[in-house]
Amino acid sequence: MEAELTSLAVAGATALVTQMVTDGWEQARDRVVAFFTRGRDGEGEVVQAELEESRADLVAARDAGDEETAADVRDEWRLRLRRILRADPSAAVELQALLDELRPPQDQPKGTVHNTISGGVQHGTVIQAHTIGDLTIGEPRP
Repeated sequence: MEAELTSLAVAGATALVTQMVTDGWEQARDRVVAFFTRGRDGEGEVVQAELEESRADLVAARDAGDEETAADVRDEWRLRLRRILRADPSAAVELQALLDELRPPQDQPKGTVHNTISGGVQHGTVIQAHTIGDLTIGEPRP
């Protein structure tokens, strides 16, 4: 049972730090705060602040290419998850449900994009976009 809880804590920490650098972090954060504060009113703001501090550390580490600090952030949350699971093994069901929510859907078909260029032969770079500003390809003209 201990190995299963440790494995779940590792998966939870990995999912957590992965979510920290996504656009959906605020929604995920609220769910994570709810998990960490189960039944303990008044601790939500503290946990949220700790998560945001970890997120800032993680973003800075990733921007700097500092994998060691990124691993430290993940390890910190892994240890916290392990402590929760050791103290209350029934929390494993709730953590697994949270992981299932955070995991991107696997059954969604991947889309295929087909672009067609018409109107003649193109002898240079072709860019297809909605809006482009201040773009230079090759050497700027004098």
